[in-house]
Amino acid sequence: VHRLVTYIFVYEDLISLTCGAIIIWYFAGSFEKNVGTVKHCFFTAAFAVLTALLYLLLETVVSRMGEVEDAKGFMPVAFAILGVSTTRSRMKRALVWGFRIPVVLVPWFMLCMAWFIPHSSLLSNLCGLLAGEAYGLGYCFCLDIPESVASKLDQMFPFSLLRRIPGLRYVPGTLAERRASESS
Repeated sequence: VHRLVTYIFVYEDLISLTCGAIIIWYFAGSFEKNVGTVKHCFFTAAFAVLTALLYLLLETVVSRMGEVEDAKGFMPVAFAILGVSTTRSRMKRALVWGFRIPVVLVPWFMLCMAWFIPHSSLLSNLCGLLAGEAYGLGYCFCLDIPESVASKLDQMFPFSLLRRIPGLRYVPGTLAERRASESS
């Protein structure tokens, strides 16, 4: 059961670790800024489990057709975060390498690009994208954490400790606190 979450910490080589670090920095950082540190940690674990369960379900079907790469690295969770961000975005079009494409196609374009990253599993990335888009469209509404709960968790360990570490950016759990910290 522990492997439903720990696969996101497994990398086979330095290139996939570097790609994972860049993806975490770019996608997860902006997602954390929008939802807060508490919700970001919760969604990381929730998307890891949802992606792993969907992967296990689809792997049995897809493995009959050919070889399937094992799920590993943070990339599937990053695709889930990207799926949520694009389905809930107010933007209609995005600029990708000089071309304006509909925002809903950005994760699918990125999925095609991720195919060329060594040791990345197309199936697990697809599962992450599907899990994120399902949440973004409201099919997994049970994953929503009320702001009152996020505010209470902000005061508890380990989040209270994270708040006190100098140089570490901590994003509060409630929208009012996030706006207040941005304005200061």
